[in-house]
Amino acid sequence: MEVRPQLIDALSALRDRVAAVRLPLPLPGAPRARRTRDELLAQLDDYLVPRLKDPDAPLLVVVGGSTGAGKSTLVNSLVGRRVSEAGVLRPTTRTPVLVCHPDDHHWFAGMRVLPYLTRVWLPQQEETAAGGAPTRTVPGAGAAVGVGSGVGTGSGPAEDCALRIETSATLPPGIALLDAPDVDSLVVENRMLAAELICAADIWIMVTTASRYADAVPWHLLRTAKEYDAMLVTVLDRVPHQVINEVSRQYAALLTKAGLGHVPRFTIPELPESAGRGSGLLPDSAVVALREWLVHRALDPAARQQTVVRTAAGVIDSLNARMPELAGAVAAQYAAALRLSGAVEEAYALEAERVRKQLARGAVLAGDARTRWRGYPRDSSAGELLDALAESLTALLQCAVAAADERVQEAWRREPASGAVGGGHTAADRECAERIGMAVRRWRRVLEELAEEAVRGMERSAAPDAETVAALLAASLLGGRRARAAGERLAERMGAHGALGLRDKGSELVRTYIERVLLDERDRRLAPLDALEVTPEPQAELIAALSVLQKER
Repeated sequence: MEVRPQLIDALSALRDRVAAVRLPLPLPGAPRARRTRDELLAQLDDYLVPRLKDPDAPLLVVVGGSTGAGKSTLVNSLVGRRVSEAGVLRPTTRTPVLVCHPDDHHWFAGMRVLPYLTRVWLPQQEETAAGGAPTRTVPGAGAAVGVGSGVGTGSGPAEDCALRIETSATLPPGIALLDAPDVDSLVVENRMLAAELICAADIWIMVTTASRYADAVPWHLLRTAKEYDAMLVTVLDRVPHQVINEVSRQYAALLTKAGLGHVPRFTIPELPESAGRGSGLLPDSAVVALREWLVHRALDPAARQQTVVRTAAGVIDSLNARMPELAGAVAAQYAAALRLSGAVEEAYALEAERVRKQLARGAVLAGDARTRWRGYPRDSSAGELLDALAESLTALLQCAVAAADERVQEAWRREPASGAVGGGHTAADRECAERIGMAVRRWRRVLEELAEEAVRGMERSAAPDAETVAALLAASLLGGRRARAAGERLAERMGAHGALGLRDKGSELVRTYIERVLLDERDRRLAPLDALEVTPEPQAELIAALSVLQKER
């Protein structure tokens, strides 16, 4: 199989685009899209790119299936000795076992395939041939003595997973068997690992039993294998002798109905696992047909070529459907993020406009501020008036933020994606009140400095008190029509021209600080969403990478 470097480059670029996809918002289709992304990464990292780079590498046969289907026993029987612990509760459930010919050990000891799995190899032991005579010394069962850890790709199910590597001279060169965890395991990590190992297979052997061949989980995986046009084999295991023909016929009918009637099918009768050997192995006659089929695939050049090309081409062809699906999920994420952020921006824009109108109506000059103004200067000092105006402005801004947050919460309640950013529950709390109070106090200080500067610049010898100028300026800016007299008093003390210039600067100051308060609070509400970094670029990059790949094919 000759592969042009440009095709591998295109696949590598596509892989990077897939790895960059983030789907943080809990949209209805997001879980499926995440699984699609993980499956794509697993197939590209663990199978397709390594296979195209090294077409002469051994075929990897992954043996998968349901709990208790007899996968480990089947692998042991194909090898001719116990290399994988059998049993539903085996302690090695999360440690898949890979068996290959000693001459092929180097292909799997490194990180060429399954790079996120730590390599574990075992002490040497003497291998026994089928007749019982020792043949040669190879790595066998025992305690782990060596570990090689690869660089994680980010697509692996868990960082602490390991791959146990065994060698056996009874297997022909050019083929490796991998005993995978149960596809329906109660442990989530096991199911994830099983699915990713299947994605790494040149050939997938699905093992089921006479009592479980209609279960939903294996059939879902069978349909997935059909979708990818992968090289698939099924083994119907532990079939009672008295119903073997009937069960085989029914199973074949189900495969045909699913469009899988062409899939090679092997049947193993129900037998004591230790029959004839006392070692937990099936009789050779029970697995000889499957072994010969696998050996033919490994050693016959035409059969090997057909296997590799079919599985690789099937994966590449499946990208034409899966990549647009993933791109669509990215687009949906961005659209949802726009709706969420748009709700925040709209709510705060509406409240900003409402605050401007309230200022024009003199809404700040209410309550204690209005009382202080009416009593000024006889019953209230300039400082007391400034205090009251600042408190009233703080309350107005706090109410505006609370109203905006309420609008946001109402809009976000209709958005499933809001769950990733707290559902809009960002009501104005004590910290928000403190931030607004601090901003208003800062505005007051700047206003007072502005008044002091204006007073210092006056040529009149009887310059007015700076605090009085600041109080009158604040009242005229925040009181609307209710404080028209404040502007007149300010003009009496500063002159018409001076008062007009001071009011222009003060108006700009009020506008700047009010906008800053509302924008800062708006940005705080948007920060969790911004932190998710949901952008439109990945969608275009995915489609572009797929287009380049299609061109290179």
